[in-house]
Amino acid sequence: MTASGAAPAVTIRRRLEWPDTDAAGHQHHSVVMRWAEEAEAELLESLGHATLFGRIPRVAFYAHYLQRLWLRDPVEIRLAIGAVGRTSLTYTFEVEGPQGTAATGRMVVVHTDGNAGGAVPWPDALRPLLTGEAGPPR
Repeated sequence: MTASGAAPAVTIRRRLEWPDTDAAGHQHHSVVMRWAEEAEAELLESLGHATLFGRIPRVAFYAHYLQRLWLRDPVEIRLAIGAVGRTSLTYTFEVEGPQGTAATGRMVVVHTDGNAGGAVPWPDALRPLLTGEAGPPR
């Protein structure tokens, strides 16, 4: 946790567009996943580790849909680091639409090293940034 008691987090703003919807104009599951991944990229960049994006594979993605989003709806996606394991990281996210919370979920990634052939522990220097013990992102 950071000094303020909050885990590292980021909020991004998007709008639901035609490529994000089905023929009826409501969101595809894949757009929520893409938004979570976009927020992950911004969070890692804010922590000074943008190069991790794309190198820590997603091993699980769970979403609970509470409301439908419709074409042109503005949304805010808040993604936070929920838990840091020895080799894994769990993000939690919320998608807020015009009528309130439209979806909640979590995404799990794993730290790998191409030379090790599998999961490896998070580096000691990186762990305080991920847990928020190093203070708020810059």
